Amino acid sequence: MPNSGEKQGFFIAGTDTAVGKTLVSVALTRALVARGLRVAVLKPVAAGSVDTPDGPRNDDALQLLAASNVPATYEDVNPCLLATPASPHLAARHAGISIRPEPILLAQRKLAAVSDYLIVEGAGGWLAPISAVETMGDLEEKMALPVILVVGLRLGCLNHALLTREAIRSQGVPFAGWIANKMRTEMPLANANIDALATRFGMGPLGTVPSGNLGADTGLPAWASEVAEKLVSH
Repeated sequence: MPNSGEKQGFFIAGTDTAVGKTLVSVALTRALVARGLRVAVLKPVAAGSVDTPDGPRNDDALQLLAASNVPATYEDVNPCLLATPASPHLAARHAGISIRPEPILLAQRKLAAVSDYLIVEGAGGWLAPISAVETMGDLEEKMALPVILVVGLRLGCLNHALLTREAIRSQGVPFAGWIANKMRTEMPLANANIDALATRFGMGPLGTVPSGNLGADTGLPAWASEVAEKLVSH
C-alpha cells in the first residue's frame, strides 16, 4: 500500500492516437482495483463528445470512470471536454476556449487525495498540441507522474516509439516503462519489433497486449494483472 503522502500514479501516453491508451488505462485500473487498491482516473483533455441524458460526455472518460472504484464527478475525471474530435488545440480554438492547466492540476490533487493510485490517460501522442505553445507532454511535466508508454505495433512504430521516448527523456519526466499493443491485427514480425525496442529502450515491455483486442471491455486480462504486479511491487 502506498505510504501516506506519497504520490502514486501513472500517466498513460501513446506513440500516436488510436494505439490503445484507453484499453491499457481501463485494464490497468481494473487490475489495481482487483488488488484491493483505491484507484482514481483522470482524462485531462478529451476531444470528441456524445450527448447523454447527463450532458455531453467522452466515451474514453466514461470507460475510465466505470473501471474506477473511487467516486468522482465527471467534471473532475474529465476537466476539459471538447466537442470536436480533432487535435486538442484546434478543438479548443473551434470552441472558442483555451486549455488551461490549472483546473486539470486541481482535479489531479483532488483525486490523488482520495486514492491509492491515480491513472491518467493522455490524448493523442506526447507532442499533441494543447495550445499555441504547449503540448500534452508539457501538461504531463506539470503533473509529474511516471509515464507508461503504449506502443501500437504497426508499420512505423519503431520510429514513433523511439522519438517519443527521446521526447520524454528530454523533459526529464520519469519513465515507468512501456507496453506493447499488438493491435487488432498483428503486424508482420511483431515480436522482432518488440525485441528491437527492448534493446533500444534498455528494458523489455511491462506487458504485451495480444492481437485481436477491439477495445476496453469488462474483463481482467492476464497481461494487465502482470503489469499491475510489477508496478505495485516496484
